[in-house]
Amino acid sequence: MSFELPTLNYSYDALEPMIDARTMEIHHTKHHAAYTSNLNAAIAGSADEKKTIEQILSAETLAPAVRNNGGGYYNHNLYWELLAPGGSTEPEGDLKKAIVNDFGSVDAFKEAFTKAAITRFGSGWAWLVKNDGKLLVGSTPNQDNPLMKVSDIKGTPILGIDVWEHAYYLNYQNRRPDYVEAFWKLINWDVVSRLFHG
Repeated sequence: MSFELPTLNYSYDALEPMIDARTMEIHHTKHHAAYTSNLNAAIAGSADEKKTIEQILSAETLAPAVRNNGGGYYNHNLYWELLAPGGSTEPEGDLKKAIVNDFGSVDAFKEAFTKAAITRFGSGWAWLVKNDGKLLVGSTPNQDNPLMKVSDIKGTPILGIDVWEHAYYLNYQNRRPDYVEAFWKLINWDVVSRLFHG
């Protein structure tokens, strides 16, 4: 198979109480696993089998199965890495300077990102991206992401939150704002900083 479901670097209960173990297990072993297998099926026998996921998603056009499942595969790979427990709990160094420069303050950035996550209608993602040295916040529907030509926000994702209900419903039901608030306690800013420096 071209792509494999990544193994998490932490246990399913490592993010409790913010994200419960059952949600993590279902999210990883069912949802992410399905995107992975469906992506492999969608690209079987094509030139995409030899490409990276970033190369696939940045193509001029994407078949629906590749767009949906490739996006789901990439987005979740990033999400698990960003949520790793430990590491810096706030942005630091060059990343913090860039956030302050582009948003005015860390709090203003958090407010913009939170708004993007809460106001995304239906299922989707909110993002912090780097584009030509500038940081931008936005959101995408379904499993789209800023690497795709169809995305309203473009750039390299360095932070993303999954606001599909499967990411939080067991614990938060319809209280998406509570889930987004909890997310801020789980971000490993060392990972965000590494992605920022590219």
